[in-house]
Amino acid sequence: MDLDNPPPLALPPLALYVHWPFCVSKCPYCDFNSHVRASVDQQAWRDALLADLAHEAALLPGRRLGSIFFGGGTPSLMPAETVAAIIAAAMRAWSPVADLEVTLEANPSSVEAARFADIAAAGVNRVSLGLQALDDAALHFLGRAHDVGEGLAALDTAQRAFARVGFDLIYARPGQSVAAWEAELTRALSFGTEHLSLYQLTIEPGTRFATEVAAGRMAIPDPDHGADLFEATRRLTAAAGLPAYEISNHARAGAQSRHNLAYWRYTDYAGIGPGAHGRRGGMATVRHRKPENWIAAVQRNAHGLEREDALPPEERATEALLMGLRLSEGVDLARIARLTGLPIPALIDEAAVAALPALIARDGDRLTVSEAGMLLLDAILPKVVRAEAVAA
Repeated sequence: MDLDNPPPLALPPLALYVHWPFCVSKCPYCDFNSHVRASVDQQAWRDALLADLAHEAALLPGRRLGSIFFGGGTPSLMPAETVAAIIAAAMRAWSPVADLEVTLEANPSSVEAARFADIAAAGVNRVSLGLQALDDAALHFLGRAHDVGEGLAALDTAQRAFARVGFDLIYARPGQSVAAWEAELTRALSFGTEHLSLYQLTIEPGTRFATEVAAGRMAIPDPDHGADLFEATRRLTAAAGLPAYEISNHARAGAQSRHNLAYWRYTDYAGIGPGAHGRRGGMATVRHRKPENWIAAVQRNAHGLEREDALPPEERATEALLMGLRLSEGVDLARIARLTGLPIPALIDEAAVAALPALIARDGDRLTVSEAGMLLLDAILPKVVRAEAVAA
């Protein structure tokens, strides 16, 4: 081996994100790119998604494919034939790893649960259910169309149809006590799924909840109470064998979402469909957000891209640090330095790290946020990430 010219490091597997923007109704807390439409031309949408995929495949030749994630919107409303066609096209475009992870987000309605077997037959092997709460009054407050009984029936159907199952819950809801959340979470942990995504309710601009807060009809969750709920969440999930591997995501050993890990670890991912973002070779890609604008762009240009932006090293470093430090494993500073060409002292304020030993620690090239630090992550990051990177 030529020690002066070592071979390039093998690229990590590629992740593919597919956005399906349609929902039956818009939830009052949701700021995702989701839309309600009276009808959808399914053949036109299948053709457009396949064309958008082909465009990305041509720009990312020779890659291994590690994961596919169907998000939304409500991708469980997609015809199984469309799901199968996209999976097949992706596997032709790239060489899939032996244990390719194919995730689909699903609503737990009885109508959608009845289609789980067809979706599994299409090639999906992991499903993420949007249960959101195990209390009927809370589900009504959150604008969900299902009740607890229907949601748990869908969960049972999912566990029989798919090899891997997880679900989402929203906590820190108005009036929710620590004891009530502990009881709800304990029940959730009893169902035996491998993965839980547990999110505190946040009031996002442009949502119906934001309007309610502005009008004084709804209170913003108290941060101190939210901290108590967060600590209870970490304690109960760890005790049940599903410790947090990311600030809001919990899994059994080996059951972490590989697709989301690719995103948080700042590796390449292709994004297709309305509003989908992607990262490839130092470029940030953004698709047209409105469904009608996206599909018109695909029909006009054979892709749905709105823009492609070259990311300067400082911005790439910032993104890699801000996302990676959400993970319990932390970040490999040497890897980010190689990725961006910036030396480690340009990435982090080492004096600030040393001044916060109970919250963030450096062990060689590995930088990690402690359990206590995760509660204060938003305050820690501006202190330790170099100011010039944050400004970028």
